[in-house]
Amino acid sequence: MATYKTAEVAAIIGVHPNTVRLYEKWGLIPAAKRQENGYRIFTAFHIQQFWLARTAFQIEVLQGGLRKKIVEVVKLSAQGNFDGAILLTREYITDLRKERNHAEEAICIVQHILAGDSPDTPVFLKRKETSDFLGISMDTLRNWEMNGLLTIKRKQNGYRVYS
Repeated sequence: MATYKTAEVAAIIGVHPNTVRLYEKWGLIPAAKRQENGYRIFTAFHIQQFWLARTAFQIEVLQGGLRKKIVEVVKLSAQGNFDGAILLTREYITDLRKERNHAEEAICIVQHILAGDSPDTPVFLKRKETSDFLGISMDTLRNWEMNGLLTIKRKQNGYRVYS
């Protein structure tokens, strides 16, 4: 069985050797066995696990706890709990489909807005009502506002109102 040193794994993956150690510390790859001198010994499984982690973290969708869920999938795989990782992956895929549906719904809404379609009577909601209506957290709304994705009107008392 082929074994690898930390620097060799780093070269294969294309990362700094400290990243290999950090992934081990975080539990994203299995703990490496050690030589008598304390040097880590990695196997092909470590490299495969590293590729799994690197691929999983390329995801851009952070809503709905997807980032946390994929981290847990990687950790379960690193622990050798493949049944648990597969089960959680299925949940992840279901959640990812929901997020995609939300994004497609948002596209339709934007298309209606750009086409000038709007309700006769405007609806105004508070932040909590808006987050519940959209199925997102209030933190997400705050984040969107801070990043300039939304411009929110305010009442005279300073409260935000979402239309």
